[in-house]
Amino acid sequence: TVTDYEFIVIDGGSNDNSLNVIKKYSDKINSWISEKDKGIYDAQNKGVLKATGDYLIFLNADDSFFDKDVVEKFYSFLKTNNEKIIYWNSNYINLGGKSSVLMHPQKLDLNFWYANTLNHQAIFFHNTLFKKYGNFNIEYKFASDFEFLFKVYINEPSEFVYFNETVCNYDNTGLTSKDENHKYILKERKEILLNYISKKEFNKIRKAYLKTLSVKRKYVTIIRENAFLRTSLKPFYKLYQYFTK
Repeated sequence: TVTDYEFIVIDGGSNDNSLNVIKKYSDKINSWISEKDKGIYDAQNKGVLKATGDYLIFLNADDSFFDKDVVEKFYSFLKTNNEKIIYWNSNYINLGGKSSVLMHPQKLDLNFWYANTLNHQAIFFHNTLFKKYGNFNIEYKFASDFEFLFKVYINEPSEFVYFNETVCNYDNTGLTSKDENHKYILKERKEILLNYISKKEFNKIRKAYLKTLSVKRKYVTIIRENAFLRTSLKPFYKLYQYFTK
């Protein structure tokens, strides 16, 4: 419903029908490239370099805006807010097509980051952040957006503001949602947290997070965090799944 935006498409040299679709709608696209890259965050960095707007939002394959009024709502919000990280709600869509709205807390604290994050599809990032803190670190395959957000939070927590509207339809079947990748995500997130806070502070927020969980979820979390326990208990978990189908 507004036209003050630019639409940038970064394609990783797809060999399916993506390029044909891009060319078909090239009159609606401000800039696009199709070439091999080093993953999602490398592609997003290319988008950052091409973007000229004050704010950026990153939608990946199969993601979309929640409705046609998203950008208009965003501009209305900016009339009374000028923070650099504006985070919204997401409409999560799972493999079966069912959806549910993920709502973020209105205020973030350090404890939030131990087991949570803000998905980048639901964030408008001010372009000055990338000039100040650099682009997404492509050394992290799964948690580079988490690293960027946490780095900003540690330095400028007041620049985060919550907008209680739904911004995107988020495809929850991608790379970071697969069970087999969960251990790698945990490993990267722990490494990132310990890069910015002390081990003592890390243990403190971990303890605070575990206190919020039910007994069952607490044990599940502890097992997920421990590679030895995960491997040892895997056969029992498979038996449990079999008998509880």
